[in-house]
Amino acid sequence: TKVPSAFVVPAPSTAGAGSGLQQIGRIAHRTEPRVQRTGAATAAASIGTAVTIASLCRGGRPDRSRRKSSILLCAQVDSATVAPVDDLPKRGTPLKVAIAGGGVGGLTTALAMLKQGFDVTVYEKTGEFARFGGPIQFASNALSTLKAIDERLFQRIMEKFTFTATRRCGIKDGFRSDGSFRMTEVFDSGYLVDKNVPADWFVSFPLKECADLFQLPYTGVINRPDLQDILLDECRRMKPDFIKNGSPAVGYENHDSGVTVKLGDGTTVEADLLVGADGIWSAIRSQMYDEGPIKQPADDGLTRQGCPYSGYTVFAGETVMKCNDYYECGYKVYIGPQRYFVTSDVGNGRIQWYAFCALPPGTKKAGDTWEGSASSSEEGKDVISYLKSLHEGWSSEVFTVLDNTPAESVEQRDLYDRWPEFTRSWADGNVVLVGDAVHPMMPNLGQGGCQAIEDAYELTRALAAVSTYSNQSASQDYQDALQEFYRRRVLRVAGVSLLSRLASTLIINAFSTPWSPHDDKGQDWKSYLTFLWKPVLQYLVFPAQFLFLYSYHPTGGMGSLPKRLETEWRAKHKEEAEAAFEQVAREGQRSSGPSFFAGVEGADNPVAAAFAAVTNVSG
Repeated sequence: TKVPSAFVVPAPSTAGAGSGLQQIGRIAHRTEPRVQRTGAATAAASIGTAVTIASLCRGGRPDRSRRKSSILLCAQVDSATVAPVDDLPKRGTPLKVAIAGGGVGGLTTALAMLKQGFDVTVYEKTGEFARFGGPIQFASNALSTLKAIDERLFQRIMEKFTFTATRRCGIKDGFRSDGSFRMTEVFDSGYLVDKNVPADWFVSFPLKECADLFQLPYTGVINRPDLQDILLDECRRMKPDFIKNGSPAVGYENHDSGVTVKLGDGTTVEADLLVGADGIWSAIRSQMYDEGPIKQPADDGLTRQGCPYSGYTVFAGETVMKCNDYYECGYKVYIGPQRYFVTSDVGNGRIQWYAFCALPPGTKKAGDTWEGSASSSEEGKDVISYLKSLHEGWSSEVFTVLDNTPAESVEQRDLYDRWPEFTRSWADGNVVLVGDAVHPMMPNLGQGGCQAIEDAYELTRALAAVSTYSNQSASQDYQDALQEFYRRRVLRVAGVSLLSRLASTLIINAFSTPWSPHDDKGQDWKSYLTFLWKPVLQYLVFPAQFLFLYSYHPTGGMGSLPKRLETEWRAKHKEEAEAAFEQVAREGQRSSGPSFFAGVEGADNPVAAAFAAVTNVSG
């Protein structure tokens, strides 16, 4: 077929404005959308556009005679001379993916795959979702990944976000902090000769500086219920019935054309792929690695379902309290012998705290909604008294936080993690593991949820790479893609996991109250070592650590956007916090409800809805 000469436009002149025909051609090329038309309709629209533009180029509005001319011209075009655009590819059968677990990792994976056009169904053990759970940290690398997955998801999260890394975050001396929550210099060498120089702060973390280097949004927190609501809503926009509550995936059987997913009620469903995102006590991992029954303890009592006890238990609570550094400090870690105490701004005037202690597993002092029980008010009071006894001699700042905490908000959990899987793949045939199901982490770096989000993005990218819009690939291609996902992720995840574990080990076993020439609070070898570590940590270790974490940012740099987001947030943050402080002054402290660990086993439990919020996230 040939194109009518009216559509053939000479190349634009480089010497000047060009002829009127050249001008019309350039304008029509820029303005005419590439939509599917056939025959005379395409010719008529294009010629009509050209005639109208020519009229406008002559400086006037198209009069009636010109409009008649264009109509007559269009009518004379033979439809056979215009090639119909009818060869666009048709959407093929989408890849059918089953996801075990509706926690943060599972829901993020579901959204990433739905955006790619996959047919996704999430099988979640709880009967229904409810607004339940405490804050979760997202570092700059996770925020970049969320934005790469979906722009609207990122924007909605930012609307509910509390930045912490825009302010000082770091380590404080658990003994020498003076009790006033003051913001003193971190590294003042005058302290060595002048006892009046404050020694409250040990080191600061270069979170903001590292984020600025990569032009990424700053680390912060979002309430799990808000995050859960956003993820559910975004997934339902793509597929209203994407989730099946009360239907946990408990096993699988690979076959040539896909995988048979076994559900808790004895039924089965067929899928091309199964993603195990069912948390640290994963039924899918249990079968893949032949670990035996869920949460089964080993003979030594220190390992459960292949996950060794970390050596630490953590107590947590939350309070609304206006301290002097509330608007200047994001989070701080008080260090001392054999333990550390963390506080963080989590928005709306709230301070969340964690107390990490080296205790044997099963040293239960408080409830844990992960195990299906919350703390009573009496249990909470006992834990607060217990923690105060453990921190005897520490800064009064720790005691001020504990004394202002509603007793019923206190909880406890023993911490388990796993060594990186260097010798066993995360994939078995058409089945793959993501998030805490394969790499649970200590919460010290706040990277558990972040790495699950990175998994979601990279897994979707690997699968999308081996298929086309019109055709699925062979089952072997998808199996190869799962193995490629494992190879792509294992080294980075291993590095993050080991850093998270190392942070606890060093603080508990190698750090203590730093040595000082002005008092006798730190006099053992650990104290001298801690003192000598200070410049190394401040100027080498922590910068390298956060540069490594933030080096993964699939969006690339975001220009001035991170600073604009911070500016918009600051005014809102102060307004909300002041309102919370005024309410507490009028009404007193009230628990916001469990839980910081929120998650339970089984929908029949009275707090079963908590499980969904954190099934596969640590930290």
